[in-house]
Amino acid sequence: MRNPPLSLYVHIPWCVQKCPYCDFNSHGVKSTVPEKEYIQHLLDDLAIDAKLVKGRAVETIFIGGGTPSLFSEQGIADLLAGIHARVEVDSEAEITMEANPGTMEAARFDGYVQAGVNRLSVGVQSFQSQHLKLLGRIHDTDQAKRAIHIARKSELASFNLDLMHGLPEQSVDNALSDLTTAIQLAPPHLSWYQLTIEPNTPFYSKPPQLPDDDILWDIQAKGHALLKQHGYQQYEISAYSQIGKQCQHNLNYWRFGDYIGIGCGAHGKLTDASKGTIRRTVKVKHPRGYMDLARPYIDHNDSVKRDDLAFEFFMNRFRLTEPCPTEQFEAFTGVQLSTQQGAELEKAADQGLLTLADSYWQVTPKGHRYLNTLLSALV
Repeated sequence: MRNPPLSLYVHIPWCVQKCPYCDFNSHGVKSTVPEKEYIQHLLDDLAIDAKLVKGRAVETIFIGGGTPSLFSEQGIADLLAGIHARVEVDSEAEITMEANPGTMEAARFDGYVQAGVNRLSVGVQSFQSQHLKLLGRIHDTDQAKRAIHIARKSELASFNLDLMHGLPEQSVDNALSDLTTAIQLAPPHLSWYQLTIEPNTPFYSKPPQLPDDDILWDIQAKGHALLKQHGYQQYEISAYSQIGKQCQHNLNYWRFGDYIGIGCGAHGKLTDASKGTIRRTVKVKHPRGYMDLARPYIDHNDSVKRDDLAFEFFMNRFRLTEPCPTEQFEAFTGVQLSTQQGAELEKAADQGLLTLADSYWQVTPKGHRYLNTLLSALV
């Protein structure tokens, strides 16, 4: 068993308002955001976890939310400086920050770059007013386009545009029109994913009318062809990029890499190869509890059961379109492939869901379409 590459995820939980489809750990701003206080807690949280990863360098940092762009440029600079002071960060580390395309946030993009951010992920979701309103987004179409133009002109190494499809009452033409607008803006990376209705959201209690399965499949198939035509390569189920512009943080996550998670509700995965263990951590979810000095930041800290490691590995790894080196399975899980799992992989290959070779496994396009079927056989 060996330690995989290491990333850092930083969660900032506040938004201007909660979107009706969102099940992430986010909270609408009721007054002012306690920026300085929260950053200090993030750094104190990191100092504790840093003891668990001594000698390992952080290769990617992702600041997510919520809406991290509610924080000032100086706040993000202080955060990143504090991170560098507490853990070793690779000199070529990809440092991503999520941002809304509103006028106030977009005006800060250059300041975030000066603070050390080298990649932005801009949450556009749609370029059409009726859909933005239904999704509870507070920016408009012009602001979204302007934000992308600002990102392109900045000194960022790359940026991502988040776009959703399968929206309420959306037609195939309507979805492709949204996607065409995004492609014309030429982001190096596109996250293009289907709206799903999640528990504990307003959309779950009052579900909107979503397109039927035939329309959803047409959107997916025609959208994929359109992206391919314009030079975007799919490297994960919902992620497309220009050549060499894949999100390294996401790649490490799906490759079953390790990541420290700091901030409200942040999840982490840490391997200790010397002990042959993998632990998953979850921090206290609510900001009040997280910033309560009388309690620890950690809420859950559990060792992954050996019987679950194979499924967890495949559940992550098989979302990617790239081949998976077979040697990484035992190296990153510390377990051997069982006879039953080997038989199921052979069966999946016979069904055209998987390509098997001496040194790698690779999910086929058919396998990605029926990924749940493939994974359920490996439980």
